[in-house]
Amino acid sequence: MSAHHFSYGKTVDYITGDLIIDTDNERARQKIAKFLVEEKGYLKKDIQQRRKISLIVDGNKGETTVDFIIKINGKSFAAVIFGPGSIVTRQRTAIASARLVESYEVPYAIITNGKDAEVMKTQSARVIGKGLNSIWHKTEAQKKAQDHIYQTVSDKRKEMEKRILYAYEVLAEKECDEFKCAFCVPHVKQENMND
Repeated sequence: MSAHHFSYGKTVDYITGDLIIDTDNERARQKIAKFLVEEKGYLKKDIQQRRKISLIVDGNKGETTVDFIIKINGKSFAAVIFGPGSIVTRQRTAIASARLVESYEVPYAIITNGKDAEVMKTQSARVIGKGLNSIWHKTEAQKKAQDHIYQTVSDKRKEMEKRILYAYEVLAEKECDEFKCAFCVPHVKQENMND
């Protein structure tokens, strides 16, 4: 998230208990975390947050973040990507993230805006579930994980996925930061806008 998005101050992170910056996007992330624990039965320790993926593309460096990683028996089972608005536009970056965040391909990618969701199988990049209720309860995820054979991602595929993430996430964020998108401008100096 860009630094110029509106901040309400600080809030307590649902998973870690740490103080974090309170924004509209962070409020949605906290609802997702609470949903995964209270509705879907995951323990807080089953969920890793804010996993960074470092990218180098043609000598240019960047970084993107996977909002949540759901772990089953110590292995990453699903990469959860949050983004406001349309979730279909995040399908490709969610798959790329699931292929890069670990040394193996994370089997599932989940995209959510906090109100809706899509569950995708990473290997085929196919949507296999729609809606928040399509996210498996922990007991269902444990059954699926038992039969799963974790695959490595080829170097060629990793390079392609890095380029996708770099273009969709790093360059897009940089453009927003430099341009100060229309959503952000009213919040920069609100008190001077009434003069």
